[in-house]
Amino acid sequence: MFAGFPAASKLILGMIENTISEIEAKIQSTDSVGEDQKRELLRLLGTLKTEVGTLAKTHGEQADSIANFAKLSALEATRTEPNQQLRDLSNQGLVSSVGGFEQSHPQLVQIVNSISKTLSDLGI
Repeated sequence: MFAGFPAASKLILGMIENTISEIEAKIQSTDSVGEDQKRELLRLLGTLKTEVGTLAKTHGEQADSIANFAKLSALEATRTEPNQQLRDLSNQGLVSSVGGFEQSHPQLVQIVNSISKTLSDLGI
């Protein structure tokens, strides 16, 4: 996956991969999300991993921010004692993190918006 990338890009890609793997583990282990919602979120995260990996080739810091906001949003959405304000803020950060990529990476924006909506719809 990292062949042909400079060392800094490989590091960023590795961190992003790690972050998304942590999100997947958190979603798989939580009891506060139904099985159908878990499957949907895991499917979306798989696509996010691919899209963010592509973005990281040219925009490493932005790709890292997207992955970290996704992690924070998942954390807030799966808390056993939800805090609506933190949940809303983390979701706003996630959506804002893809701002400006509508033209160059439309699928990335679509996936992030789908993840944000799915996490918002959990109703926890």
